[in-house]
Amino acid sequence: MRQVAESDAYANLVLPGLLRERGISGRDAAFATELAYGTLRLRGRYDAVLALCTNGRPLESLDAPVLDVLRLGAHQILGMRVPSHAAVSESVALARAVTGPGPAGLVNAVLRAVARRPLEEWLEAIGDAADPRGADAVARLAATESHPAWIARALRQSLVANGRPADELGELLAADNTAPHVTLVARPGLVSVDELVAETERHTGTAPRAGRWSPCALVLRGGDPADLPAVRAAAAGAQDEGSQLVALALAAAPLGAAPDGEGAPADASWLDLCAGPGGKAALLGALAHERGAHLLANEVAPHRARLVRRSVAAVPRGTVEVRTGDGRDLGTDHPGRFDRVMVDAPCTGLGALRRRPESRWRRTPEDLAGLGNLQRDLLSSALDATRTGGVVAYVTCSPHVAETHVVVEDVVRRRDDIEVLDATTTMQSVTATPLPGLGDGPYVQLWPHLHGTDAMFLALLRKTR
Repeated sequence: MRQVAESDAYANLVLPGLLRERGISGRDAAFATELAYGTLRLRGRYDAVLALCTNGRPLESLDAPVLDVLRLGAHQILGMRVPSHAAVSESVALARAVTGPGPAGLVNAVLRAVARRPLEEWLEAIGDAADPRGADAVARLAATESHPAWIARALRQSLVANGRPADELGELLAADNTAPHVTLVARPGLVSVDELVAETERHTGTAPRAGRWSPCALVLRGGDPADLPAVRAAAAGAQDEGSQLVALALAAAPLGAAPDGEGAPADASWLDLCAGPGGKAALLGALAHERGAHLLANEVAPHRARLVRRSVAAVPRGTVEVRTGDGRDLGTDHPGRFDRVMVDAPCTGLGALRRRPESRWRRTPEDLAGLGNLQRDLLSSALDATRTGGVVAYVTCSPHVAETHVVVEDVVRRRDDIEVLDATTTMQSVTATPLPGLGDGPYVQLWPHLHGTDAMFLALLRKTR
């Protein structure tokens, strides 16, 4: 909690190392993970509850470690199956250990007040505080489901823009607060699904279940994926099903013919424009090797390029080239070269709030402007780098319309050499079972509450000349 707050660390990167360093595993590791992630996800809800229990003292006046102890205690009382007396006692002891004896009395009094009412009553109370006139259902949901109000309003707009009912917002926000299962990808040609099932059962003692949508996906029932030899060798990896599906869809999208004497041979040259940290690049690289194609994996940040190299390590040599450079330059450096291009654009990450519990509190509406310009530039560069008849997949892990529909339609409107393909048809062609609720297209928007995936967006664009 302190590293996330003080050094902008990411919980999913910090916590596994701390658990290994301190020898915490099994049920204790699961408890610690839920305690940390759940507290971060539901910080807004717990802060609203705590504010009603401090006798008018503003939370901002508390020392940051004391406030973290109160949040951790509130999550144990209201969000976990920890007896209230144990949560209060342990939190008081933690306050003494971390901050000295002074704040222990405050922690004891506040958490005892929290424990006097069940969660349902607290949700009613903080909902009333956020919406005293009963006229703003989104503000109420934002408070009770622990999202900044601007994100809740943006997600409601995204539901409507993608043909979903606005009243699904509550389900979507609740899904953001549900810890996701760990999903593995069996990278084709590197390890089979059956081999990965057998290996997982040997090392974890439980057989994984098949993914709902991706034919390459397995869902762990327990254990650390890093313990699996196939994962350590990069033949498999941890990857959300939505992320798997957009890569599979790009590989399956129908190409147009290249004009005589121009461009690369059909389906021989692929590009991942923003490849870090490498999950999609590894899956595309495995697919490219099966087809005899070559993948250029570009990443602007050197440390992320190193992660890409690690992710593609199992792909046979010669199939994937990892390049460090600005994706905005590739359209000029390699015009008309590539048959298939993935643009997994930097975005607000509002579609992965389940996995990145602190990100909802870091993002602001002002982030959208700078990201939008970058997203347009990257997509334009990708289209310039694509040969006639080639296909570009524009992907974001955000459903925000300013990062999805608006970016694609702005770029396409400025050009006369692009056609928008029906991504829903292509997506359904690669799934193990049909995806519900995709609508009429041409874009695909996945949803945590509907599909159990991150909220991935996919547009498929084909170069016409």
